[in-house]
Amino acid sequence: MNDKSSARQIILVTGAARSGKSEWAEQLATQMDKPVTYVATAYRDPTDLEWQERINQHCLRRPPHWQTWEIPLQLATMINKVSPPRCLIIDSLGTWVSNCLEEDDPTWEQTTMNLLTSLKQSSVDVILVAEEAGWGVVPAYPIGRLFRDRLGHLIRQIGIIADVAYLVTGGHILNLSQLGQRLNH
Repeated sequence: MNDKSSARQIILVTGAARSGKSEWAEQLATQMDKPVTYVATAYRDPTDLEWQERINQHCLRRPPHWQTWEIPLQLATMINKVSPPRCLIIDSLGTWVSNCLEEDDPTWEQTTMNLLTSLKQSSVDVILVAEEAGWGVVPAYPIGRLFRDRLGHLIRQIGIIADVAYLVTGGHILNLSQLGQRLNH
């Protein structure tokens, strides 16, 4: 992992639901030995008790000295405002994409370009947690297909610019940057 004096990194942590993606991202952030800001992309819904419990479990796992920001939409704007030394964990891209599903295609393309530009220009470490939603059956409903396609395309775009990409699955962490070859398209 890099030290405080080295250049920033973009790190992508991807995998299935409940695979340990967030825990691995948190371990990576801790190893950087920098102040950490945890960026939660979820909307809180006090009427959804199961969702609240999931959020609470994430909160309990994080060190109390980490900052937590709830940013359900404006990721690019937030990334642009953060300065070193800092490490951001953005958890998760799947939730963020679902928050943006009402955007039409041109607006979504601009939103995506703004995020990618902010990541490329960022001067802080950014660890992005993303769900792999495209490994199952093609969703039967248009909104499900839209979500899967947008998330898959976004993960691919971030994977291309990431310094390191990890896949967390089956109780194992795979460094895709060491094991695989980068697809440049």
